[in-house]
Amino acid sequence: MFLENTTQMSSILVLLLLGLLSSIAAAESIGVCYGVIANNLPSKKEVVDLYKSNGIGKMRIYFPEAEKLDALRGSGIELIMDVARESLQAMTDQNAATDWVRRNVIPYAQDVNFKYIAVGNEVRPNHKEAPYILSAMRNIQNAISSANLQGRIKVSTAIDSTLISNPYPPNDGVFNSESYVRPIIEFLKSNGSPLLANVYPYFAHIYDKQHIPLEYALFTQQGKNSVGYQNLFDAMLDSKYAALEKMGAPDVKIVVSESGWPSEGGDAASTQNAATYYANLISHAKGGSGTPKRPGGSIETYLFAMFDENNKTGDKSEKYFGLFTPDKSPKYQLSFN
Repeated sequence: MFLENTTQMSSILVLLLLGLLSSIAAAESIGVCYGVIANNLPSKKEVVDLYKSNGIGKMRIYFPEAEKLDALRGSGIELIMDVARESLQAMTDQNAATDWVRRNVIPYAQDVNFKYIAVGNEVRPNHKEAPYILSAMRNIQNAISSANLQGRIKVSTAIDSTLISNPYPPNDGVFNSESYVRPIIEFLKSNGSPLLANVYPYFAHIYDKQHIPLEYALFTQQGKNSVGYQNLFDAMLDSKYAALEKMGAPDVKIVVSESGWPSEGGDAASTQNAATYYANLISHAKGGSGTPKRPGGSIETYLFAMFDENNKTGDKSEKYFGLFTPDKSPKYQLSFN
């Protein structure tokens, strides 16, 4: 087939280049979440430049914003983009979901590397948004498919560890709200989408220090424990794989959509511990050993977060998960690629 004009040829070349950049970034880089609950952060373009200069090839943002998406054009950075929590109810209407994709995805799809749409972040069965998740996922998926982007962009949702009962030993892990989770997992299976999971050994450790040693949470424990695990991250991840297996979904991949450690503001929160955790997590995720239940291969992982966020509420430590200070200075000496 002959190309009808140079514009068509240019579009195809851009897509091929983005695909090449994406494969290179995926092979060499780890992701970082770009949270913005702060009043002192750099401009969106400066942030994208900071990702690029540090070899960070993947980003997660928590709501669509034109300025961020424009800054990402042509960068090759793979993107997880969330449907914001306050938009979830509206997405249960197909027309609204189609409009969301038309406004926030299609205008950028030629030169922004969308990878996943996260429909909800840590929405639990007892949250008021829980009844909207499955319908919103289906409607966003329909809109993505209508735009012929289903081969490039997968639709999912991000869970936290509260949905898992019996997490230890990891093989005993099971979802504790089957009526809520099962339809979501069936959706992921039928669409070839991964499950996004936020995995925080930090919180597991501080809530149960008696049974979870700091070394086990920081990847510094020597030798494996009685059930074959050397670090808490793998155990938490494998408890979720065990839960997927019990739901008949052993082939659904888990993407770690958040994981981090604060530098201050709480028990075990220190610059030294955070530096140790991030460096060891990067090495482990990229190292190719996988987990005991999923050995071999890298673990697609997004660190939380790019910056300290001074307007975050809740525990004081929530403000100090950043890898960089707002003036773009690195808090730790890390290699992302």
